[in-house]
Amino acid sequence: MSTAETWTINRLLTWTADYFKKQQMESPRLEAEVLLGYALGCPRIALYTRFEEIVNDENRAKFREFVKNRVAGMPVAYIVGKKEFYSLNFNVTRDTLIPRPETEHLVIAILDSLKTWPANSALQVADVGTGSGAIAITVAKQAKTSQVTAIDASKGAAEVARKNATELGVADRVKVVLGDLLSGVDPQQKFHAVAANLPYVSDAEFEQLDKTVKDFEPKSALVSGPHGTELIAKLIPQAAAHLHAGGLLALEVSPMIADKVGALLNANGNYEPAAIIKDLAGHKRIVTAKRK
Repeated sequence: MSTAETWTINRLLTWTADYFKKQQMESPRLEAEVLLGYALGCPRIALYTRFEEIVNDENRAKFREFVKNRVAGMPVAYIVGKKEFYSLNFNVTRDTLIPRPETEHLVIAILDSLKTWPANSALQVADVGTGSGAIAITVAKQAKTSQVTAIDASKGAAEVARKNATELGVADRVKVVLGDLLSGVDPQQKFHAVAANLPYVSDAEFEQLDKTVKDFEPKSALVSGPHGTELIAKLIPQAAAHLHAGGLLALEVSPMIADKVGALLNANGNYEPAAIIKDLAGHKRIVTAKRK
């Protein structure tokens, strides 16, 4: 970007979108708009009424740094510190995974299961491996009578989840706690649903991940172990001990391990037959089972 030329918002967007396209990014124009809006401190949509506005040197320098980081592989969500999920805006940091559209299927499975309980029930939900709190907070926003326990082993992630719960107005119904799966939960505590988007990438799969994931997102939130099912296998009996009869365990998984996870649930003996839900791309994404 030459400083000798007049850089309007429209010109910056056009130049950057073309540059991103040459870098083979999937959504070059959208990413350029998100980053420039962040540099200017305004919503992306507001740029459309300001195309001819000249961007000053300070904001152009900010934008240039964002573009540099993006080309280096840093995801846009980490650059701007935000990611939309289920029409809500979540803070994210490199202590948390970036919420993904596929995870909305997990939220829907939980919400559908909660509707089967009597109206106005004091619904108890656990979100294990909460990260940014996207699942827990979305459930609390949608299921108005629910109380959600959001658990994560990462102190940094728990802090982000608490901040999101406060900013999104559900801090009174989302309790964020540090813990190893459900091991720290009161033995008498029962839940109507347990959701978990746990690490499910195997050690070998991790090496094949795109650099935007492998180099920037927290490995501890991605990798389970040699098989990808280690943490899920540990959670299944724990959840059985904490679910009401008829309560749902819903797990987000890799398509590669969906059938194995279903077999683990069926072998446990405490659940009704497992069901597998496919995402919009047709991949096996969510495995669910009700407590007998």
